[in-house]
Amino acid sequence: MLHQAKVVIIKIFLIIVGQLPVCSKLILFESFSGKQYSCNPKAIYEYLLENEPQYKMYWSVNKCYIDDFKGKELNIVKRYSLKWLFILGFSKYWITNSRMPVTLPKPRHTIYVQTWHGTPLKKLVFDMKEVHMPNTTTEAYKADFYKESRQWDYLISPNAYSSQIFRRAFRFEKKLLECGYPRNDILYTGNYLSNIEKIKKTLGVPLDKKVILYAPTWRDDQFYQVGSYKFDLPLDLNILQRRYGNEYVILLRMHYLISEYFPLDAYQNFVYDFSVGIDINELYLISDLLITDYSSVFFDYANLRRPVIFYTYDLETYRDKLRGFYFDIEKEAIGPIVKDMTELMTTLELFDQEGTFSSYEQAYHDFCEMYCYMENGNSTKKFVQCVGLES
Repeated sequence: MLHQAKVVIIKIFLIIVGQLPVCSKLILFESFSGKQYSCNPKAIYEYLLENEPQYKMYWSVNKCYIDDFKGKELNIVKRYSLKWLFILGFSKYWITNSRMPVTLPKPRHTIYVQTWHGTPLKKLVFDMKEVHMPNTTTEAYKADFYKESRQWDYLISPNAYSSQIFRRAFRFEKKLLECGYPRNDILYTGNYLSNIEKIKKTLGVPLDKKVILYAPTWRDDQFYQVGSYKFDLPLDLNILQRRYGNEYVILLRMHYLISEYFPLDAYQNFVYDFSVGIDINELYLISDLLITDYSSVFFDYANLRRPVIFYTYDLETYRDKLRGFYFDIEKEAIGPIVKDMTELMTTLELFDQEGTFSSYEQAYHDFCEMYCYMENGNSTKKFVQCVGLES
């Protein structure tokens, strides 16, 4: 009852504030529901900070993740605080990469920029037949998403393929900006040796070892509660450490919805968990090889033209039951698809010997022509010009 009363108060407050004069230079940023300083909002924020200093900018932060924002020179405001509500109400722009709380009505003077956070492999919203997430039904999930997407004024797309899907799956009818993802600019502007070494030193990753990045997605039907998902690590770290511990390190990067803590004391100086508090683009830059499953990370990583392994141990279940795919990953993959640890170890041996997967060179080239053609380090600038954020 108290929660419902708060929701009503918040709605009334934002409706009233929406009638008042807007602060035209005020922007509220948020990434992954206030859990990270990352992704497209980060890239846009840092560009504006350097090139358009007239803006007053705030970062919306989930109070449970406040420690991850310490040490960053940001104007932080806690989600659902009174200050947060005032900034929400008076901001000219909201810029986020995931959904805002469905209970929030957008003031009429606010421009809501939805940057989203990936090129779709997995089916989205209205393209999904069934939703297997906790505490919702297929109908309720789609209804909430539809209500949310009505408030978006702009939606960023990284390529024509995504634009077509976003229009249909989100039922988005307003301004779609096909400009590439701002977050991927750094994969072009920061891809040089001294920067890579700087990142490694900052993160405490050895300079003299090769780096494998493991970045899987979440499973809709494995959860503790809403927004908190289980994940059983499918890597046998003992086997990997025995074989590669002297030459490689492994970086773990779990999806932001995964809540698992992995006890890694036995793998010190070999396995590093960078799931929280680190921008994944920094992990891309320092990695020699990506291992993923159905995560959209491989679309971004492909900008680096570095090798990828798809560890799809539950492919049939994920494809046929949980989500479904927009294309046949087994035909269009830019690297080997493996189903178990034995196949993974065999494929890692090939990578260790050759440093690449030569049989996938043409597939990789074709993939980049299809999905990465818009990205060259200037997506943020194009976005800022399109939205009219330049002075």
